[in-house]
Amino acid sequence: MNSPVDIVELDPIWIPLQDGTRLAATIRRPMDAERNPVPVILEYLPYRRRDGTVERDAITHTWFARHGYAAVRLDIRGTGDSDGLMRDEYLPQEQADAVEAIAWLARQPWCNGNVGMMGISWGGFNGLQIAARRPPALKAIITLCSTDDRYADDAHWMGGALVTNTMGWGSSFFQYLAQPPDPAIVGDRWRAMWQARLEHLQLPIAEWLAHQSYDDYWRQGSVREDYGAIEAAVYAIGGWADGYSNAVPRLIEHLRCPKKGLIGPWAHKYPHIATPRPAIDFLGEALRWWDHWLKGKDTGVMDEPVMQVWLQDSLRPAAVLAERPGRWVAFPQWPDPAIKEQVWHLGPAGLSRGLQASGSCILDSPLETGLTFGEWCPYSSNGELPADQRPDDGRSVVFESEPLEEPLEIVGAPLIDLAISVDDETALLSARLQDVHPDGASLNVSYGLLNVAQRGGSDDPRPFPAGSSETVRLKLNDIAHRFPVGHRIRIALSTAFWPIAWPAPRRRPVTLTTGRSRLTLPVLAEGRSLPAPRDFGPFVAEDTDAVIVRISGGRTRKTREDPATRSVEVEVERAKSQYIVRATGTEVTHRTRETFFLTADEPNSARIENRSDWSLSRPGWDVRTRATVTLASTERSFELAASMEAYESETLVQSRHFAVSIPRRLV
Repeated sequence: MNSPVDIVELDPIWIPLQDGTRLAATIRRPMDAERNPVPVILEYLPYRRRDGTVERDAITHTWFARHGYAAVRLDIRGTGDSDGLMRDEYLPQEQADAVEAIAWLARQPWCNGNVGMMGISWGGFNGLQIAARRPPALKAIITLCSTDDRYADDAHWMGGALVTNTMGWGSSFFQYLAQPPDPAIVGDRWRAMWQARLEHLQLPIAEWLAHQSYDDYWRQGSVREDYGAIEAAVYAIGGWADGYSNAVPRLIEHLRCPKKGLIGPWAHKYPHIATPRPAIDFLGEALRWWDHWLKGKDTGVMDEPVMQVWLQDSLRPAAVLAERPGRWVAFPQWPDPAIKEQVWHLGPAGLSRGLQASGSCILDSPLETGLTFGEWCPYSSNGELPADQRPDDGRSVVFESEPLEEPLEIVGAPLIDLAISVDDETALLSARLQDVHPDGASLNVSYGLLNVAQRGGSDDPRPFPAGSSETVRLKLNDIAHRFPVGHRIRIALSTAFWPIAWPAPRRRPVTLTTGRSRLTLPVLAEGRSLPAPRDFGPFVAEDTDAVIVRISGGRTRKTREDPATRSVEVEVERAKSQYIVRATGTEVTHRTRETFFLTADEPNSARIENRSDWSLSRPGWDVRTRATVTLASTERSFELAASMEAYESETLVQSRHFAVSIPRRLV
């Protein structure tokens, strides 16, 4: 590993674009880089480099700079201190700007001409998207917690069902679009820039709701459209507790460039700071990757297995989990022949390896089924993971195996084929794979959703034919899990999954024919010969000056049920952060309260309200924004409303209001 070197931090650095726009960057690089040019590692985000990701950047970017790289944190057009306007996520303009910025960086006298991109979530998305544009200087990327499919595997739709996280994420994004630049960076023009952002403010959720199947809107930015477009080397990383782990196996299977995959037990965080632990020395692993691809060093990183995953052991279900027991398993190819399909049949005897007599049962779940599941995308905060699933299993139809006589290890995506009929053009199906302990405790292993109108694919919605029976397939999320001896395998099926997924427009029973329905598990074959996994080791942070003074932070979740009205309310309060940035004295406060309402037996009683406040203040500068976003529905439409108020001190600067009715088309 490189010996740490002295560095310089430069902020702001303005990267000029051909249309006259300037993007604001913070660059940390070795002090002698102009005499001894170094490669660039670029992270390109809308999350405010000066006061948003400042703590994380100070650790990560400083570390790379001290190990011989120019670490660049760049604000996307229309965010942070960059010029221009942003209207939606992952637009072609964002990608084109990055191609220009990469070329500019590669030309600088302190750069050796080689550039890498790294990012988690948004930065993981655009790393893939920009790599598909093949900027010549971009040699490699590390993409974390991202996706190759913006429709079926992002925070908006899952199996054609509306994921309610589209409201949580969309409300946060709505707030980011309304934030001002910092007057300490852009000077007196900050008010005019802020006014322009507020006057041109968009409500991206409306766009996401309007595109209800995989169309050209979602194809743009989905690299699954042409995996061959990516030639730069790709290290794809995810976590089993995250909402985005499915993309890693797909990328490693389909990319034709040099590639590696890694999936740990983590939530939506960088692996050196994530829970559930074990965390790893991610920065050290990344350095091996960068040294190989950007400096031409023989680090051995490409001599190792192409895919490595954390095979999770069973444990007691818990919504808060600091550590996940298990072990690393490495695969020399992906898909790997060591993983075999194993079929289990659903029938009157539960879940069995042998065929069972044909039978039928009715799926007609209470609409509040799903209350114990947690959140679509955990962020390493309290109460986000699935709790004991017994209450929701009781609201579902379950098929269960006999106690296992041998341990069973699965790695990959479970599949469930269900022969169904339904007297409606659409319906929602949820399938959960559970690990049932001898005392009955039910641990969620994986789950999947399907809007049956999309049984033929996300780009081909068709009404379900009334009076007929068809076999539909649910793909559950990829997972690596070990079922111990004495535990049972359970499949829980329901026609509701609240508050993860929006209810179908009408409550209709689904008839399941059991003899024709089956579960296929990706089983790690006994006696397989696999290479030894890499020992990543723990991350030990280098000494850095304190970046922020943390005042508060945290998350609470409360569920209230009223037996008299059969209504349920789930309130999630995210006091995301309140802290002071030491370098600037800026105090940042961001609080969000999201409430989910539902009355039993009334699918269109569903309602989500998201209220959020964001403030930035220091002597001589005091700004804040307040947003409210609500979503409701009828059988025929989604009803979306939003407001944004922006204040300088106590003076109202701008007030914006939106009300949009969006037709429902087979959702």
